[in-house]
Amino acid sequence: MTLFDLTGKRALVTGAGSSIGLGRAMAQALKEHGAEVAILSRSQRVFDVAKEDGFIPIQADLANRADLKRGFAEAVEKLGTLDILVNNHGITHVQEAVSFPIEVWDKMLETNLTSVFLLCQLAAPIMLAKAYGKIINLASLATFVGLTNVPSYVASKAGIGQLTKALSSEWSGKGINVNAIAPGLIETEMTARLKTNPTRREYFFSRIPAGRFGKAEDLKGAVVFLASRASDYVHGAIIPVDGGYLAH
Repeated sequence: MTLFDLTGKRALVTGAGSSIGLGRAMAQALKEHGAEVAILSRSQRVFDVAKEDGFIPIQADLANRADLKRGFAEAVEKLGTLDILVNNHGITHVQEAVSFPIEVWDKMLETNLTSVFLLCQLAAPIMLAKAYGKIINLASLATFVGLTNVPSYVASKAGIGQLTKALSSEWSGKGINVNAIAPGLIETEMTARLKTNPTRREYFFSRIPAGRFGKAEDLKGAVVFLASRASDYVHGAIIPVDGGYLAH
């Protein structure tokens, strides 16, 4: 067995219903290294993605707490157990803070932060029982930088950073690694709006020393590292995969 071998491990990746999304790429990476993978999304497209890549599909709305519990239970039942949880799902909404609707704020926090905590809370007893587990949350540049016109997104992703550290502090001595990946500007459906705003696109592009926007495949190495034995002594880390944005 090598440090990055995931043979026999069972993984759940949320937010993996898009054919070009981060979730699909990370799920592919885990499967390529031997894991059996279930993918969860509220979108019907999750069945198409699962069929193409050999994943177990789960459809659930993680903004609905009852459906979240049902979807998680279904995933664990079909997998048989759970060793790796990748909380990748998330939504965003662009609007100035002065006019930002509170109902949108509430939905964003529920989807991007509260549901992540609930999934971690559901996964923990399974992992604690065998003193082994890898939880990987998706943070963001917004975990570190106060991006404008996305106040609820920034708040939720800052919360993900601190939640990752808090859960790591609580569970690291009990066999569970809790870490996070902070993607930079990755070409996905969520960031597609940058293509229609040349000024904003050029601003972000100028901040990336690597000289390009990222691709979903750029997260494969980080997720395999954090899901494998190679990261056994890594706890509470937030690893940027951002082309050097935060270092610039």
